[in-house]
Amino acid sequence: MTPSLRVTGLHFAYPDGHVALRGVDLTVPQGERVALLGPNGAGKTTFVLHLNGINAAASGSVEVGGLTVDPADRAGLKEIRRRVGIVFQDPDDQLFMPTVAEDVAFGPANLGLRGAELAERVDEALAAVGMGFARDRAPHHLSFGQRRRVAVATVLAMRPEILVLDEPSSNLDPASRRELADILRSLPVTLLMVTHDLPYALELCPRSVILDDGRIAADGPTRELLADAELLERHRLELPFGYTVVA
Repeated sequence: MTPSLRVTGLHFAYPDGHVALRGVDLTVPQGERVALLGPNGAGKTTFVLHLNGINAAASGSVEVGGLTVDPADRAGLKEIRRRVGIVFQDPDDQLFMPTVAEDVAFGPANLGLRGAELAERVDEALAAVGMGFARDRAPHHLSFGQRRRVAVATVLAMRPEILVLDEPSSNLDPASRRELADILRSLPVTLLMVTHDLPYALELCPRSVILDDGRIAADGPTRELLADAELLERHRLELPFGYTVVA
């Protein structure tokens, strides 16, 4: 079975010469949930922006569902961006239409969907995140947790193969955090979650990858990685005070 994501020998440097990625190799099978962990400045965001062609690799390759990411291939890039749905940390970066339904419809409409087919996509995505009741409401009238769920719906409406989430638990109250976790567990997509929230990674992702200084420093079962205090300290990762993990 073709993996959802295959990254091989990925290198990237910014115009000022700063090297952000140093030969990253990562394969994620279809349907797997993986947490991408690492300190600030490790290269996590730089890595994620290669998955939909926003960043262009200096060398190496990225494949999504067997399709190579090539920023110079405009037609191919359109399909890549349908397959890779990125949910940003701040939902207000993704919600800009007058109503929730219009926000969720925006992406599929740009793909050419109209009428009943478009309405079906919107209904399907809102149902998946439990936000159908808010379809006619203005996004800015919703709570922060509800806006985050609508942001997830805007991506799900594209029927992506990979859902990439940037710090999905940040600024959520305990109930919203639990509700979002329940939603994410139920989704039939490959999940890549960038987070500093180690308990959330343990709750949602059986596998974790630690990225530090542009390299994969560890890749394995989340519980085993989080139980290794020396590994966490070496890569500036910390569990909440009093929280322990046993391998």
